[in-house]
Amino acid sequence: LVMELYCLESDTAVKAQPDPNILYDDRVLQSLLTIEDSFLPQCSYFQRVQKDIQPYMRRMVAGWMHEVCEEENTNQDVFPLAINYLDRFLAVMPTRKNYLQLLGAVCIFLAAKLKDCRPPSAEKLCVYTDNSITPRELLEWELVVLGKLKWNMASVIPNDFIEHIMRRLPLPKDKQAMVCKHTLTFIALCATDDRLAMNPPSMIATGSMAAAICGLQLDHSDQRLSRDNLTDLLAKITNTEVDCLRACQEQIERVLASSLQQGQQYGPDSAVRGGSKSREQQDQSSTPTDVRDVNL
Repeated sequence: LVMELYCLESDTAVKAQPDPNILYDDRVLQSLLTIEDSFLPQCSYFQRVQKDIQPYMRRMVAGWMHEVCEEENTNQDVFPLAINYLDRFLAVMPTRKNYLQLLGAVCIFLAAKLKDCRPPSAEKLCVYTDNSITPRELLEWELVVLGKLKWNMASVIPNDFIEHIMRRLPLPKDKQAMVCKHTLTFIALCATDDRLAMNPPSMIATGSMAAAICGLQLDHSDQRLSRDNLTDLLAKITNTEVDCLRACQEQIERVLASSLQQGQQYGPDSAVRGGSKSREQQDQSSTPTDVRDVNL
């Protein structure tokens, strides 16, 4: 029955709600916290592994990957999972820059197969590259990526922590959907920024949720959600150092501010990979959907 609901033929697949007993079970959260480090990139690969790829190139392909996932309306877990595959691969395999978009397409292909009931086809993903790659190349690289990641594809991502954290916070029920929406937006933004790639998923999730709650000014109705109290509570929930969590939250807020500023600086004649686009389209490609709804 769950699978029938999940794969229901509609514009948006219906997903069964998580079991509250599991969300409140500390063993589940502790298990996620225990294994999450095993899915992080093994090193800061720009200094140690990659010679041809620069940080700005990674940000460009991550922005393109997010745009593709938005256009295809993939499951919300697909994009951060694809970025996890991208970072883990780049941390172990020197890659030429002209293969970076191909690698990004393969990572979307794999993540969508795992998380989406209707993943985009290889042919469709090639279209998003302006047919600069072929389906055969994508399928061949799929095996390469799987091999380098040792077929360990069920990565822990920040999205996995959202429900566990929210259930342990004194959030008003009528605000939970908005908090979740904004938290997912922050997580997507973090995924596009290479400076946050080495942070554990739990820290990205807690920092994103803290930034979202502060942005929505929920502390006005409950002092337990004030900035300092919230940070202390989140740190206890995820066994994170308070100072580390606070630094992560501040970094996320800086990344958001920088992203919004860059979006405003795009000119009408600027071009992005795949052809020229309007100012509005460029702003959307560089800033995750709904990020403008978040007020810091």
